[in-house]
Amino acid sequence: MSHKVYFHVVSADTTLSGGNVPDSQLDAQISVMNTAYAGSGISWVKAGTTRTINSSWFNGVGPGTSSQTQMKSALRQGGRADLNVYTVGFNTGSGAGLLGYSTFPSSYAGNPTDDGVVMLYSSVPGGTAAPYNLGQTLTHEAGHWVGLYHTFEGGCSTSGDLVSDTPPESSPAFGCPTNRDTCSGGGVDPIHNFMDYTDDACMNNFTPGQVTRLKSQMATYRGVAL
Repeated sequence: MSHKVYFHVVSADTTLSGGNVPDSQLDAQISVMNTAYAGSGISWVKAGTTRTINSSWFNGVGPGTSSQTQMKSALRQGGRADLNVYTVGFNTGSGAGLLGYSTFPSSYAGNPTDDGVVMLYSSVPGGTAAPYNLGQTLTHEAGHWVGLYHTFEGGCSTSGDLVSDTPPESSPAFGCPTNRDTCSGGGVDPIHNFMDYTDDACMNNFTPGQVTRLKSQMATYRGVAL
C-alpha cells in the first residue's frame, strides 16, 4: 500500500544551512525510503510539503517538549495512515544532538496529533550529517512508525525486539563493525539492519520477521491491510 508522506520543513531562516531543505533532497529521501521498504508491502509518496520559519522550533523541539506539541498541532496533516515528517535542527534542549525520533502505531489512538517523525534536516540524502546523510535516518524512524523496535531492544533477552529472525544484540552498533557478536547464540549482530544505529552506508535490510510484525502493527493500530 502507498502511504502519503507530508514533509514539514521547519527552518531558522531561508538558507539551506538554516534548515530550508530543498525539494530535490525530499524527493531523494522518498526514493531511498521506497528502495528500503521494497518487499514490505509499503511504498511512500510525497503528498505535500509545508515550509515554516520558526527558529525556536528548529532549534529546540525534542521528545515531550511544549514546542514540539505546538509545532505538530500547527502543521500535522492527514490521518492515521499518513506519515508526517518534521525536519529540524535539534540544537538545544531535550532534542540536542538527535538524528530523529518517532511515535509508534499503538500510540496513535491516544494522541493522534503527536503521530509522526521528527528528524535532523541534514540527515536527508545529500545533507551534511555524514555518515548519516544517505537518508536512512528516516528509513529507521519510519520503521518505528510502522511498529518496529530497535534490534538491540531488550539486550540479550529472548524477547528482544519481538522479532525472532533478528539476532539478539546487547547494545547499539555504530559504524559498521562486521562480525560483531554481543550475545551468545542466535548469530552475529544484525548490524546491517535498518533498526540498528550503524552508519547509513552499513544499513541495507529489514528481515521477513520485521515485515510480518509491521504488517500486523499497521493492521491493528492504523487500520491498514498490507
